[in-house]
Amino acid sequence: MVSVHHRYATVAGRRLFYREAGNVDAPVLVLLHGYPTSSFMFRELIPLLADRYRVIAPDMLGFGFSDAPTVDEFDYTFDALAELTAGLLTQLGVTRYAIYVQDYGAPIGWRLALRDPQALTAIITQNGNGYDAGFVAEGWTAVWNYQREQTPETEADLRTMLTMEAIKWQYVTGVADPSVVSPDTWTHDFALVSRRGNDAVQLKLFLDYATNPKLYPALHEYLRVSGVPVLAVWGSGDLIFGPDGARAFADDAADAEIHLLDGGHFLLESAVTEVAALINDFLSRRL
Repeated sequence: MVSVHHRYATVAGRRLFYREAGNVDAPVLVLLHGYPTSSFMFRELIPLLADRYRVIAPDMLGFGFSDAPTVDEFDYTFDALAELTAGLLTQLGVTRYAIYVQDYGAPIGWRLALRDPQALTAIITQNGNGYDAGFVAEGWTAVWNYQREQTPETEADLRTMLTMEAIKWQYVTGVADPSVVSPDTWTHDFALVSRRGNDAVQLKLFLDYATNPKLYPALHEYLRVSGVPVLAVWGSGDLIFGPDGARAFADDAADAEIHLLDGGHFLLESAVTEVAALINDFLSRRL
């Protein structure tokens, strides 16, 4: 059985938690989590991949077991989170790697790709958006309103996304049988998001998300020019990033492989074995 190691590294003065498994000499796969979770979302996937790959899954600053400085102590932006992730990979001696991106992990992964286009060997996007077509208004209206104007009203509306009920909604929506999704997921995430001062961290990142669609043209150019292999494996019932976001990768990535599975935003909670099989098959052929 593959052992999963739970480790910490200090990058630019910040303590980052990460999970790691697999042979250090194997091809590297970096798993980048979304909101409001952490590397915890990959707890079942990592052992299914680590017999072939060196798998590294960090918790972003402000998430999971990584440091969570206040917004007065750290300027939370996606640029800053990508910089810390790049620093962690450098510290671990990783120069070439594939990425698995989900939700917030996508804009972090896109920044890593644009920062060092030769570093990426493959992209796996699981409900990790890279196209305007992927946005589902139902899941974004509160965020867009807050980005346009930060008022007590728009903030109050956005804060509902930090509640236990809203986090649970992300996990169970679009899943044919919600009973297969463990309550550990939303309970774990809610507890960490609810740490003192973390609400302001999340509001800051919701605001900074407006910078991400501006990167899409550069991302699309990168996909066209680099020819990097792309696998889009998507929960078709996601009401945050819809299936059109998966299909759109075929517009720019050469021979993009698109799979729409029965599931939601956190597809691994209901289809982890299917996703792992697709990843292993994809990487074995395309790396």
